[in-house]
Amino acid sequence: MAARLRAALHLRAHLYALIRDFFAERGVLEVETPILSAAGNTEPNIESFSTQFSGHVDAGPRERWLRTSPEYPLKRLLAAGVGDCYELGRVFRNGEAGGRHNPEFTMAEWYRVGWDHRRLMHETVALVAAALALVNKRAEVTVTGYRQLFVDELGVDSVHAPIAELRAPLAAFHIDPAGLTRDDWLDLLLTHKLQPTFPADRITVIHDYPATQCALARIRPGDPPRAERFELYLGRYELANGYHELNRAAEQRARFERDNQRRRERGQRELPIDERLLAVLDRMPDCAGVALGIERLLMCLAGTDAIADVLAFPFAEA
Repeated sequence: MAARLRAALHLRAHLYALIRDFFAERGVLEVETPILSAAGNTEPNIESFSTQFSGHVDAGPRERWLRTSPEYPLKRLLAAGVGDCYELGRVFRNGEAGGRHNPEFTMAEWYRVGWDHRRLMHETVALVAAALALVNKRAEVTVTGYRQLFVDELGVDSVHAPIAELRAPLAAFHIDPAGLTRDDWLDLLLTHKLQPTFPADRITVIHDYPATQCALARIRPGDPPRAERFELYLGRYELANGYHELNRAAEQRARFERDNQRRRERGQRELPIDERLLAVLDRMPDCAGVALGIERLLMCLAGTDAIADVLAFPFAEA
């Protein structure tokens, strides 16, 4: 046990050093942003931790939210003119604990000014390949469009197929269809039918998602419109999610409000919108950004399916 823990700690330290060297060579500045925020993450599929500040009321709202990523403050730095930057730090997501999830984990998130998602996905591949080399591993790289992936692997057109056709390949999983949308069925096809088949020695990059799955990405007009977004998988593990970033405050506000509307419909609590981000978002330069999960990457490097194997102390022992 002691030897395995020591090996895991050394591997993490070596990965952190590699990441910092990787960005230093490229002139990307390491920064540090707040972990506690007066704003929450409105995304309905992510739950935040909150805590109460007991000091003087002049300090602002008493309720504070532990960040689920450093995205919003990093974008505020971009709007202030900081330029290419990254943060390597702890983030927190409530309700996610188990063999492959820990409620607190480490994320590397970075932004490149003047880049789009296509250019950034190649840099993300380069970082993952460099990390694999730490343990003398290599991976082939496959890059595919979201729609093309569904056609090639399932014979399903993600744009035009009726919901009944999307549900059919999932029949064996006996999923309750109540309240599920088209995007929910597409997500289930990805997680239940496609992702498990990705070879362990392959980096798979999926780009240009349905516009309805835009999150904080730009939408490219067309027939159909596309969210300028990518996800990177190493084997069957999703490691990174990146965007050609939206920098229009009015549109971003509307997306936050739609998130909160969906939260209301689900019986979830509405969360405070990040007004400080919206106040400067129109000034944020054109850029692309990506977040990469460090524990997931460490699990791939160590050849384990248990997140506890790459943590000093998992949540149950914290």
